[in-house]
Amino acid sequence: MFAVVQLGNHQFKVNEGDTISADHLDYEAGQKIVLDKVLLICDGPSTKVGQPYLKDVEIKAEVLRHYRGPKTIAFHYRKRKDSARTIGHRQDLTSVKITKIS
Repeated sequence: MFAVVQLGNHQFKVNEGDTISADHLDYEAGQKIVLDKVLLICDGPSTKVGQPYLKDVEIKAEVLRHYRGPKTIAFHYRKRKDSARTIGHRQDLTSVKITKIS
């Protein structure tokens, strides 16, 4: 059994027991949350697709921790202008464990 859930502006395909990394969420570490924006659920041969969300399905999850992702480097170079610029960025992320799909 798996489901496709919208968390923030991203969509994730999740199973029970999976751990996903989403953009920073305003929840405390260890807090239990309910994800109600379920787009699709597949249980063997039967599949339900929401328009846009399913009303009778919810996913229970637990916030594990908040952390920062790896550093990405953006380097801008303009030839013949003697100019270069380096910018670094680290995204704030939240680790979420899926506990129950019902």
